[in-house]
Formats: sequence, C-alpha cells, structure tokens
Amino acid sequence: MEATVEATELVERVAALDIGKAVLTACIRIPHESTAGRRRQEVAEYATTTGSLLRLADRLRGLGVTRVAMEATSDYWKPVFYLLEAEGLQCWLLNATHVKNVPGRPKTDKLDAVWLAKVVERGMCAPSFVPPKPIRRLRDLTRYRRSLIRDRTREKQRLEKLLEDAQIKLSVVASDTFGVSGRAILAALIGGQRDPHVLAEMARGRLRAKIPQLREALTGHFAEHHALLCAKMLERIDAMTADIADLNAVIEDVISPYAAQVQQLDEVTGIGASCAQELIAELGFDMSVFPTAAHLASWARFAPRAKQSAGRTKPATTGKGNPWLASTLGEITAVLARSDTFLGERYRRLSRRRGKMRAIVATGNSILTVVWHLLADPAARYHDLGSGFHDTRYHQRHQHNLIHQLERLTGQQVTLTTRTEPALA
Repeated sequence: MEATVEATELVERVAALDIGKAVLTACIRIPHESTAGRRRQEVAEYATTTGSLLRLADRLRGLGVTRVAMEATSDYWKPVFYLLEAEGLQCWLLNATHVKNVPGRPKTDKLDAVWLAKVVERGMCAPSFVPPKPIRRLRDLTRYRRSLIRDRTREKQRLEKLLEDAQIKLSVVASDTFGVSGRAILAALIGGQRDPHVLAEMARGRLRAKIPQLREALTGHFAEHHALLCAKMLERIDAMTADIADLNAVIEDVISPYAAQVQQLDEVTGIGASCAQELIAELGFDMSVFPTAAHLASWARFAPRAKQSAGRTKPATTGKGNPWLASTLGEITAVLARSDTFLGERYRRLSRRRGKMRAIVATGNSILTVVWHLLADPAARYHDLGSGFHDTRYHQRHQHNLIHQLERLTGQQVTLTTRTEPALA
C-alpha cells in the first residue's frame, strides 16, 4: 500500500468570517495555552462599518492570526477583504461551493463561521483569485464600460422596435440605422418631416444608390408620440456614447503601465485594444498565479470537468465562471469565426461537428492558452498558424497511415518521390 502523510493542522492561528450586509460573524481559532493538541475558539459579531472592522483587525493582530478566510457573498465581502488586506492581514476568498457545510447539520451564522475556520485550518480548501488593487481599479472601469455598451445596445433595440411599430423599415435598407444617413433621417422624422421622397434624399454615400428602396421603407405612419419617444431614446444613446468615450480615456490612462501587455494581446486576430484591456482587467498581468495555461482555462470554466463513475467517463459541463471574462471571450470568438485564421478555422471545424456552443468553449480555451503564454513571457509574440494548419496535419497523418499499410501488405519499404509532369509538346 502507498504511504501518505496527512497534516491534521496546517494553520495554527486562523479566523473565518461569515459576512452579511450589516453584520459579520467572526470565528477565531488559536492553540490552547496549556493543553497540547487542544484549540481555543472565539465567536463574536461585528458590524461591517469601518470602525468596527478596524477593531476586528486589531483583535486579529493581537491574537497573532495569520490567515483570515471568508466566502464570496455577493459584493459584501469586498469592503471587508480590502480593509483587512490593507491592515496587513493575509486574506483568503473562498468559493462557497468548495466549503459547503455537511448536510444534516443546523445552519446558523455562528456554525457556518466555525465550520469555515475548521476547513481552513486543516488546509482543505484553496483561495480564489483576487487581483491586486491596480487591476481591481481597472476591472471596475472596464466592467462599467461593458455595462454601458450593453445598455446602449438595448436602447438601440428599443428604438428599432419603435420604428417597426411605425412601419418605418429603415434598418432593412441601411446597414447602420445610427450612421450619418440614419441619424439625419431620424432627426427629420422627429422634426415633423413625413414625406418619404424628402427623407430618402437625405441619404449619403453608398446609400444614395438605394434611394428607391428608401422611399418604400420610409413610407409608414410615424406619429407625434413616436417622435417624442424616438427623441428620448436618441438622447439616452448619445449620453451613453459620451460616457463610454470618457471611460475610454480614463481606462487608457489607468492601463498605461501595462501598455506592452496590451500591445502583445492586440497582435492576436480578434483581440482588439478594448478586449485586450478587459482581458488584463479580469486576469491581471502576472500569470504566476496560474501555474499553467490549463489552470487558467480551468479557473475560467472553459475546460470540461472530470466526471467518472463505475469506471465510465460521463459528460460534464464546464460550470459557471467569470461572466465578464466569458463575454469578452465570446466577443473575440465572434470576430474569429469570420476570419481566415487558425482559431477561426478551429471554431468552424468544431461547430460543424459539435455545435456552436461547444465550439465557443473550445475556441475560448485556445484563446486563454494564447493569452497565458503571451502574458507569461514579455518577449513572446503571436504567430498565426494559418487556416490550413488542420488540413495539413490531417493529410500528413493520412499519408503516413497509407504508407504504413502498404509496407505491411508488401513487406517492402516505401519511399515517396515527387512526380514530374511530362513536358508539353
């Protein structure tokens, strides 16, 4: 039999926090002063205000606590984690599913804190990734920018539904309803112009070739209440566009220390400057927290989990990961799907065999692998293998198999030579 060494107690002085919005329950466990092998335990409640948290930090330092653990409860953990971290304490953020209480036991804040402390002191859990403060600042900005972009897209969709209600089919003819021509037509509609001939003449550029179709598309029943709603929606769209531009300027300033990493990621097809900023905001720039690219993909939940029972491997989902990172990877994959690149061909090849959702996950896994290698090595540069890489490898394997089969049948060694075409007379 294989001998194993199990440590019964890895952390001597530990604290665990069960956090709520207004109050947290702290369980502190330290060695007993006189009896070896026994533990002393203190459970107390503290308000989540700054003054109360500072008193908690003083108490933890006074007892020599070396590790403070807490579950990721909504956003309530953030002020507690950041304050205690700033006070010099080692803080661990834990996934609630990893430290779930034993079924059948009563569930109270006190018992949850005690259980969490026992799990942590025995080393039966691992901390979640919490980026350093500069990356957290960048993450707040990029996440809010993406939220504004989503809100702006929803408002544009509301305006499109409003135009459909008024029988205005502008989006059928114009590729961009909110381009120069589209905005001019919408402004005229809001101003009271209803003549489709006059509205169609406001087209600019290549859209002027579709003036007859525009006249048909702009013939509807656009009423005064449509004009009022359209004006309000355009105001919101313009306001959010201005806010997004302001955020872009702030993000450019905050991410300037990582300009080299942004440039590295920007070289990858599909990863533009904005997506590169979001990747750094979600993953950080120090890849030492992820030992390998596989660890990064597993943390992001872009790798299938192992599920084996009775000697059989069963299909399993990847689980829920970081939704902001998943949105960024999905946006990159959408661009790659239309590109003539190695990753683009990988997505198309997998989507034909396994479906689009599995192809998105597999392509996202490949993107994370590329990102890990680029950020782990400042001197690394991305080189695309080309869309024909898979076919080339397949033909090479197929050729090798055919040669091997022929050698087995004939018992002779087969050597390939290049066929020369006969000269034309």
